[in-house]
Amino acid sequence: MHKPLLVSALLLTSALAYAAGSATQPLSGCAGKRHAISEQLEIAKSYGNSNQQAGLEKELKAVEEHCNDADLRAEREAKVVKAVEEVDEREMDLREALAEGNQNDISKRQHKLQESRTELQRARDELGQ
Repeated sequence: MHKPLLVSALLLTSALAYAAGSATQPLSGCAGKRHAISEQLEIAKSYGNSNQQAGLEKELKAVEEHCNDADLRAEREAKVVKAVEEVDEREMDLREALAEGNQNDISKRQHKLQESRTELQRARDELGQ
């Protein structure tokens, strides 16, 4: 596996482990965002990935300087609304494909609908953090 892919996989694993939580109360809002970035930064440092480290340091600084919980929540709520609209649109596309009866189009629309539903769930999960 290439080093960037390995680091990305480890970052994803770390994020998922963080999302799963521990026995303590999980951090939310800006504190949770800072914590997640800090964990990713430590992983990047441990692998000597200076480019990713620089990007994460910049991101962490921006969060520390500009993040506030109300704005973050509003941003996440807007993301959920947009994802719901996308699911609604994909459902309509699937209904049209079903009415036309083209199996290839039906399969494509089902796949796109599933992707949209997955994205909606991610947005809802983020909102809960």
